[in-house]
Amino acid sequence: MGVGAMTDFGPLIANPKSFLLGAAAQFGIYSAYFLAIFMGFGGKAAAAISIIGGADGPTSIFLAGKLGQTDLLGPIAVAAYSYMALVPIIQPPIMKLFTTEKERKVKMEQLRPVSKLEKILFPIIVTIIVVMILPTTAPLVGMLMLGNLFRESGVVKQLQETASNALMYIVVILLGTSVGATTSAEAFLNISTIKIVILGLVAFAVGTAAGVLFGKLMCLATHGKVNPLIGSAGVSAVPMAARVSQKVGAEADPTNFLLMHAMGPNVAGVIGTAVAAGTFMAIFGI
Repeated sequence: MGVGAMTDFGPLIANPKSFLLGAAAQFGIYSAYFLAIFMGFGGKAAAAISIIGGADGPTSIFLAGKLGQTDLLGPIAVAAYSYMALVPIIQPPIMKLFTTEKERKVKMEQLRPVSKLEKILFPIIVTIIVVMILPTTAPLVGMLMLGNLFRESGVVKQLQETASNALMYIVVILLGTSVGATTSAEAFLNISTIKIVILGLVAFAVGTAAGVLFGKLMCLATHGKVNPLIGSAGVSAVPMAARVSQKVGAEADPTNFLLMHAMGPNVAGVIGTAVAAGTFMAIFGI
C-alpha cells in the first residue's frame, strides 16, 4: 500500500507497451526457479528464492511466508534487499553488454499527458482484471492499487501521506526486526545461504538482460523509436532501476532524458512481480 501511495502510474498509462517490457524482465524469476530446482531445492523453496529476481523485498518476504519457507526467510530477505541496493552496480555492465552505443543514444518522444480520470480508473481496472484472472494476487495487487488510489483520488490526503511515510517506516522497522529475529546463525551460516545469494544474483541479472533484449526487439519493431535501456527498469526496484536507465542513457548522450520513459516498465515490473508471486501461490495451492 505504501509503495502504491508513492508511485505514479502515469508513464505506464501514457505508454501501455511498457507492460511488455515489465513482463519480459520477469523471465529472471522463472529461470531462477528452474535453476533452484536443479540445485536441489524443493518446489516451494525454489519459488520463494526465485522471486528475489523481481528486486522486490516485501513481495519476497510475503511469498516465503505464504509458502512456509520460514527457515529461508532471513537469507531471502537479505539477498532481496541487497540486490535492490546494488542496482546501480549490477545493471549498467549488463545494459552496456547487450546494447550498442547507437541504441543507447536513441531519443524517445515525449509522453502524452495523462488525465486525472485515467489515473483514478487505472488501479480499479487493473485490480479487477488481475484478481479475476489470478485470485491469489489479490493481497499484493489489491493493496498496491489501493495505495495508488489514495494518491490519485486527491480526497484522502492524510491517508496517502500516512501510507507513504509514517506507515512505511513502521512496517519496515517491524518487518526488519521480525525477519532478523528468525535468522539464527545455524539457519543463516550454511551452504544454502550461499546458493540463495547466487540464485538471486542470477535471477536479477537474467531479468535485466531479458528486459534489455526485449527492448532491442521493440526498438527494431518500431524502427528506432524505443531505447532498449528502459527495458532494464522492468525489474521492479522503484525508482532506482529507472534512474539507472536514465544514467546509462545520459552517459551515451547527455541530452537524452529516459527517466519518465523508464518509469513505465519500472511500475509494470512491480505489478509483474506481484503476479509472479500469485502464480506460484496458485501452483502450490496456497
